[in-house]
Amino acid sequence: MDKKTIDAVLQKIESTETGQGDPRVKEIVNRIVRDLFHTIEELDVQPEEFWSAVHYLTAAGQSGEYGLIAAGLGFEHFLDLRMDEAEARRGIDGGTPRTIEGPLYVAGAPEQKGFARLDQDEQPGETLFMQGQVRDKDGKPLAHALVEVWHANHLGSYSFFDPSQTPFNLRSSIRTDAEGRYRFRSRVPVGYSVPPGGATDQLLTKLGRHGTRPAHIHFFVSAPGYRKLTTQINIAGDPYLWDDFAFATREGLVPEMTHITDAAAIRKHEVDAPFYSIDFDFMLHAEQADLPKAEIQRDRATA
Repeated sequence: MDKKTIDAVLQKIESTETGQGDPRVKEIVNRIVRDLFHTIEELDVQPEEFWSAVHYLTAAGQSGEYGLIAAGLGFEHFLDLRMDEAEARRGIDGGTPRTIEGPLYVAGAPEQKGFARLDQDEQPGETLFMQGQVRDKDGKPLAHALVEVWHANHLGSYSFFDPSQTPFNLRSSIRTDAEGRYRFRSRVPVGYSVPPGGATDQLLTKLGRHGTRPAHIHFFVSAPGYRKLTTQINIAGDPYLWDDFAFATREGLVPEMTHITDAAAIRKHEVDAPFYSIDFDFMLHAEQADLPKAEIQRDRATA
């Protein structure tokens, strides 16, 4: 089919939009349909291929893997880069880099003051203490900022989505002290892969890609008058550190992890063996009215 014939079909479809509808939805959907029509023509997509894709999308929705697919195809990373550029155009740069949220946050983790213990369940792995400050761009500590933290267990599973774990295992909300300090105890996380044989795995295999993430810890950091930060830190030395299927690893988000073997430090931290420690400070930018919202509205699980 030539381009004029395809455009005539598209125009006929769009001419049926006689109701008020939603102008923004019309604009976006019509653009997507237009691009797909031309993709089908230019790549000679066959009916069997088209219906196979429809079946795949249906199964992916039923398995709840669209969040993983969005990350794996780079959409979530791309949205972060667009936000970075929007801020840079208005003079905001530096500070703690943002990176993807992923699909596994759960709202409602109990709030603790200053310190939280995340590892509620007995599980293998080395003890980890992580601590630091939340500050503004001038270095001023932000008292009573909220640091929300979550990560996977030794099997790569997240509480709430994994019923074998207790509620809010490896999740917490920490309110910083008067000096903007936060601190938590947990276990050194490990990397993990997408569900084997699932929708994301099937697609990545077709693309000749793996579905593995390096070890990481997620954070939301917020304070009144400041732009909410969505980020995560990675564990240095992970073999997939710079080969994350979700493209989330960024410079500035790979802090050093120190192995603490000093007997006095072990006693001070009230543990009975050497442990690992990460120091990491978060820097928040002041909110500006002319910027896209950093508080992203999306469907999230709530316990």
